[in-house]
Amino acid sequence: MIANTPKPPYYAVIFSNIQTTDLDGYEATADLMVALAEQQPGFLGIESVREGLGITVSYWASEEAILNWKRNMDHQVAQSRGREQWYSAFKVRVAKVERDYGMG
Repeated sequence: MIANTPKPPYYAVIFSNIQTTDLDGYEATADLMVALAEQQPGFLGIESVREGLGITVSYWASEEAILNWKRNMDHQVAQSRGREQWYSAFKVRVAKVERDYGMG
């Protein structure tokens, strides 16, 4: 589903990753992270797809909201487990959205 974001400007955190074969606990943790992110002040939406390469884009009202999410203890535990177990490679990019448009 395409996230319903407000009029720009806002921020996007783009998380690209390649998973390992050891995904024990991954799906439950991913679902928990989405549920927790949705409760964070400044969270605007999320989009995620996996076809070999995984890409998740979360949308935020401000850089402060992004930093607060990064500091969330449950999120930090999930990040650590991701580095140790679930991902063989990943990249995080933070971007300011200046324009958006579309249909549907």
